[in-house]
Amino acid sequence: MAGLQKGDPLPTEIKLHQRSRILEITFDDGQRFELSYEFLRVHSPSAEVRGHGPGEEVLQLGKRDVEIVNVEPVGNYAIRPIFSDGHDSGLYSWDYLYEIGERRDELWQTYLTRLAVEGGSRDPAELPPAAPKAGGCGHKH
Repeated sequence: MAGLQKGDPLPTEIKLHQRSRILEITFDDGQRFELSYEFLRVHSPSAEVRGHGPGEEVLQLGKRDVEIVNVEPVGNYAIRPIFSDGHDSGLYSWDYLYEIGERRDELWQTYLTRLAVEGGSRDPAELPPAAPKAGGCGHKH
């Protein structure tokens, strides 16, 4: 995560729109971005998602319905969203939010293409049917 440089745009407003699951962020240079919770989740700057180097990115599956349940400020340079799937380790710096806001369409298309190539889905995986319960000794009763 890059640090803030003098003159970098700073956010003047951050709004969570829970019904549409959109984070709206406005910067002091007039730029305004609407980033879906799903987009933010699959582009988390955390090591869990990005890996520890180029080519180690972990494709995020089933995040279509993810929500942001809370946002914590991190100093004067970032936010840490808490997602409904338990993910909370991504620190979204102002410069990172600005960059992904500017590149949103390109990044989203790259994500959708990778999902298609790898046979992934944006929809949450359905749980397999529960196995029949056995008695304590392992035999069905």
